[in-house]
Amino acid sequence: MSSISRPDTAVPPVKASSPAPAGAGRRIDVLDVLRGIAILGTLGTNIWLFTHPAGPPSAFSLLPESGSTVETVLRYLTNGKFLALLTLLFGVGLELQYRSALRKGKRWPGRYLWRTALLFLEGALHFVLVFEFDVLVGYAFIALIVAHLIGRGERSVRRWMVAMGTVHLALISLLTLALLTANASGGSFGDPGLYATGSYAEQVEMRLDRFVLYRFETLLVIPMGVVLFLLGSRLLRAGAFENDERGTRLRNRLMLVGLGAGAPLNLVTAFAGPEWFLVDRYVLPPLVAVGLLGLVTTLALRATGAPGPLRRGVTAVGRTALSGYVFQNLAASALCYGWGLGLAARLDWARPWWPVLAWAAIVTALLVLSSLWLRRFSRGPLELVWHWAYLAPLRGNRS
Repeated sequence: MSSISRPDTAVPPVKASSPAPAGAGRRIDVLDVLRGIAILGTLGTNIWLFTHPAGPPSAFSLLPESGSTVETVLRYLTNGKFLALLTLLFGVGLELQYRSALRKGKRWPGRYLWRTALLFLEGALHFVLVFEFDVLVGYAFIALIVAHLIGRGERSVRRWMVAMGTVHLALISLLTLALLTANASGGSFGDPGLYATGSYAEQVEMRLDRFVLYRFETLLVIPMGVVLFLLGSRLLRAGAFENDERGTRLRNRLMLVGLGAGAPLNLVTAFAGPEWFLVDRYVLPPLVAVGLLGLVTTLALRATGAPGPLRRGVTAVGRTALSGYVFQNLAASALCYGWGLGLAARLDWARPWWPVLAWAAIVTALLVLSSLWLRRFSRGPLELVWHWAYLAPLRGNRS
């Protein structure tokens, strides 16, 4: 019988918000809600990139135009926070995969490495064909690292979290110091006219030509990603999703740190100037994300009665998260770019409000379509392809 790669500590049993224990082969409903909110919130960040008339590379400047207070506030609401929440949830998912392997007596990381390969492939295709700032490739690298750490003892995991957190803060500090010294004001590193008038093929060619430049963020956030993956794993073990006194105390602490301290500080950095962009996006938003995790989980566990249409829709998005992530970026591209409707250039005069309307329209479509899809299928469209690809090696090994 196959063995599991030397876990240094036993995984404690964790109860889910539903009657079934977490990690016992049943879905944790609140995780689908959190995942759906994270996907929709990530679009809240990216919509400002798509709706910029010069395209995502130009929009990925350090701050909105000077004096655009409304847009700064709107960006503050989502910038980095829901991406950090999604990263935490990837760590929770990795922990559940690890528990499944333990429960079934399978070698770890074993076939989980095939999952990371598929995630890398999906991210690479998404980068080339859809969106310059894809996060899936980065998640694949982070998962590869964390898969070899997750079964270690708590002391070892804490050391890794401290070490990676220190590296992350050191990198951000050095880069922020460079920005302060250079008095940077942001700018573009793309072709300003390509997204308004260029063809789809020209955009793909540009992504390939500037691959290293556009993948810089992926490398920058790997240390932070390792910390958040491991934190997500340990929050599950600590009972963050349990509907009991222990879970309530932990979630209250998360909300105090994230929403009581992180959110106000993040608001300050949002208005502090472009030199503080890296702190504003990569240091404080993860704190806010843990507060959001605590808040959403608490509200979900307190809810009584049958879920309403909004919660059902958000849950459906969470269950089809990969498809939803790609769909919303495709939809935003078709709305905004010149090869589609070209609204980014045509409606530039309506900023900052038209990006909010575009976000709301795409979110509404995603809520409806994901709900309708799950009435017939058990997984999202890309999830079905993923599942087929994941099982392909097993089918090939059958005699």
